[in-house]
Amino acid sequence: MYPYCPSSVAFAVVLAAVGVAVLIYFIHHIATSIRIETLLAQLAADGCASVDRLFPERLGHGPLHFENEPAAHRLPNDFDAGSGRVSPDASGYVQNIGMDALMKIATEHDLVLRIDTPPGRFVTDGDCMITAYPCDRVSDEIADSLRGVLVIGRDRSVSQDLEFAIRRIVELAQRSLSPGINDPTTALYCIDRLGEVFDRLSGRDLPSPIRYDETGQLRILTEVIAIEELACNAFSAIARYGTADVDVVRRLVDTMGKLSRSFSPAAREAIMTLNEQVLIASENNASLGFDRKALQELLRSQRK
Repeated sequence: MYPYCPSSVAFAVVLAAVGVAVLIYFIHHIATSIRIETLLAQLAADGCASVDRLFPERLGHGPLHFENEPAAHRLPNDFDAGSGRVSPDASGYVQNIGMDALMKIATEHDLVLRIDTPPGRFVTDGDCMITAYPCDRVSDEIADSLRGVLVIGRDRSVSQDLEFAIRRIVELAQRSLSPGINDPTTALYCIDRLGEVFDRLSGRDLPSPIRYDETGQLRILTEVIAIEELACNAFSAIARYGTADVDVVRRLVDTMGKLSRSFSPAAREAIMTLNEQVLIASENNASLGFDRKALQELLRSQRK
């Protein structure tokens, strides 16, 4: 006969208890992760991380701020006529651009490059990703190197695409305000998280579209994000669906008003203009007298 071993029974009981605990934790984790608040917090964190990566971003030795002279005026006079086009070898979204590698290629081969497809843009085989000047220095090998600097994928990525990071939050707000769902509380959460991302963006240095090498030679011309356009597009997209809900309008106006105080004059003017337009549209849609009165008072306070 085998001797009685109580430790094996105790071990089995402990193992069963651990299994139950893991199962409870797993169920709790799943239940928490699918909550809209958790999802929005993660989307906002991705947006803030994208802001931290992109602003300020100093590539080469170009100035961090815009200058009075348009960037296109700094290109060689025959740039368009004497340039070569670099097209992608596959279709998809531009996910990432290796600016350091691009600067290295431009400096080594004495090229001036213009990036025509910023991150987030969808490209096909015939599109021009990069315009390189002069074209007689752009061999097939160099074109392949330039092509490899841009990462193209099936989906958009928040790595260098702040617009996409913001768009994901906006889409949740739009869906929550659709007639089939009609969940304005979720829209309020979305507006708060948008405010978090734009608040991280406020006060940041905007990188110049012009990039120079160490000798002061122009090497790269790229696009930069217009904050006023980004903010107005995001908030107006929600306003189109939410002007009938006074709570949503109030949260939009309050968030935009707070953000406008820390933005540049151009962005502040654009946001305050949108603020007024949203209030006017909401006042026209309001069906209850006390809602119209509240909106009129809010509009008067905005105009002071």
